[in-house]
Amino acid sequence: MNDSFIVPTIDISAWSSNDPATRDEVAEAVDAACRSIGFMQIVGHGIPPEIVNGLGDAIDTFFDLPDDTKASHRAPRPSINRGYSPPAAERLSYSLGIDSPADMFEAFNIGAAVTDFVDHGSDEFDTRNLDPEIYASNIWPDPDAAPDFEPNATAWFQQAGQLARTITSIMAHALDLEERFFEPYTDHSIDVLRMVNYALPEGVQLQPDQLGMGAHTDFGIVTVLWADPVPGLEILGPEASWHSVIPAPDAILVNLGDLLEQWTNDRYTSTMHRVVPPTDAEGRSIRRRSAAFFHDGNADALISTISSCRETDGTSSYTDVTVAEHLSQKLSGSRGLELNTHAQREAARIEQPRKEKVDT
Repeated sequence: MNDSFIVPTIDISAWSSNDPATRDEVAEAVDAACRSIGFMQIVGHGIPPEIVNGLGDAIDTFFDLPDDTKASHRAPRPSINRGYSPPAAERLSYSLGIDSPADMFEAFNIGAAVTDFVDHGSDEFDTRNLDPEIYASNIWPDPDAAPDFEPNATAWFQQAGQLARTITSIMAHALDLEERFFEPYTDHSIDVLRMVNYALPEGVQLQPDQLGMGAHTDFGIVTVLWADPVPGLEILGPEASWHSVIPAPDAILVNLGDLLEQWTNDRYTSTMHRVVPPTDAEGRSIRRRSAAFFHDGNADALISTISSCRETDGTSSYTDVTVAEHLSQKLSGSRGLELNTHAQREAARIEQPRKEKVDT
């Protein structure tokens, strides 16, 4: 690994300033990170420490429950992206159409539900047919078994959503768009919070090349990621080498998803990343927690390359796609365990390092 590889730390507190030059500096820093790496460490985000601590408490509370209790919170089918996912139930590499051993993480998902939009207030919106499977109801644990889990997880969900929308407004500014450009595409966004535990179950031995979470790109617009300051997360650099990324003190990681890359015709980068099983200096498995908030856009939003990001002849490297269609293809791979045949561009990035490893 190249230790000189750095994910930039960006203070966005000045974005709320009335000084255009100061706001431009924030936008320029975000734009540079989006063009080069697709990951950034965000500080000055304003999320209260007590809400961060509450998130950690929620994660601990649920994953410390007995296995049979956790298993009772599974969704009825993989297409419902809610509730508990046990170790070895998913393969993120399948979202790229790449075969690999099962991923050794356990997760619990909550997300935006149909009922969240009942009071949206728009007659046009009220006539929309929100798919109850995409906007599924959440599967909350019993408060007696997991005290404060729901309020703590909900508080983080709201804060992460606000940060995601702040980041997209900064990106819109950087792209010379109206700062509210993304709002019509995200006013009923498929937002999902995935809380993850990477500690290996007792007695489990990893298969060759088995990972905590297989290599993948995120599917949507932006991801807001909280994680323990423990090694495990690695991102694929431009030179096709993997680099460890640990959250900076008080920072929240933000990375870009496939839909933003398509929107900008590769001006912005949806970066390949993975999680290797976290271990201590003696090679023993240790716990690593994370919480990824996926801000993916409205199910019915059509993602078409921004005009200013198209080639001079008006063309784009991407065909138009709805958010729901794209997410379905990806989730059918990672959760449904059907190799995705629609991700050749993303898969090509990971295949090159794999080929080099074989050749050496």
